Amino acid sequence: MPQSSETRPHSTDLQPAYPEYSPDERALLLRLAQQAIRAKLEGANLPQPLASAHLSELRGAFTTLYLNGKLRGCVGYPMAILPLYQTVIETAQAAAFDDPRFAPVSIGEAGDLTMSLSVLSPLRAIAAEQVEVGRHGLVISHAGRRGLLLPQVAVEHGWDRVTFLEQTCRKAGLPENAWREGAVIEAFTAEVFGDAGHQV
Repeated sequence: MPQSSETRPHSTDLQPAYPEYSPDERALLLRLAQQAIRAKLEGANLPQPLASAHLSELRGAFTTLYLNGKLRGCVGYPMAILPLYQTVIETAQAAAFDDPRFAPVSIGEAGDLTMSLSVLSPLRAIAAEQVEVGRHGLVISHAGRRGLLLPQVAVEHGWDRVTFLEQTCRKAGLPENAWREGAVIEAFTAEVFGDAGHQV
C-alpha cells in the first residue's frame, strides 16, 4: 500500500548536479501521472505505456499534487517494488484519490492541479550524524512503526538535522527521541521534478 507523505513544492537546491533522468524521461513520467489521474476520473482504461529499460527499473517514488499552490495529495512507494513507470501511475492515482488527509480529487479540480514527482534512491542504513538536510530523506522505524519524510520537507520547514530526525519519529508515531533509543534510521535521496507547467 502506498504511503502518504508531507511535502511542499520542491526547492531547486535539492536537484542533483547530474540528474539521472533526461528531460524527455521526466516529461514522459509526468505525462503518465497525468493520464493515470484522468483515466480514473473518466472511468477509462490506461493504455500500457512503452517504457524504456531505464524507466522500467524497480524504483520507489512519490507523486505530490498541488491545487492553487497548496498540497492536495502526496502518496508513494518508498521501496523499489515495481517498475518506475508503474510506480508513478499507481502513486499518482493514490495521491489523487486515496490520500486519507483529503477528499478524492474531483473532475472540476483536475484542470487546476499541478504535480511533482520524487524518484527515490534505494534506502540505506545511516548514522544520525551522517544525515544531511537538503540531501537526505529519512525513514525511521521501530517496534512495527515506520515514518518517512522526503528531503524537501526539512528544507521547506527550515529544520536542522536533529529536528528532522525528531519529526520523522513523530511521523512514525514514535517518541521524538526514538532515533537515539534504538530506532532504525535509513536514508535516501530523491530526484524531484515537475512544475506549474505540468497540469493534469
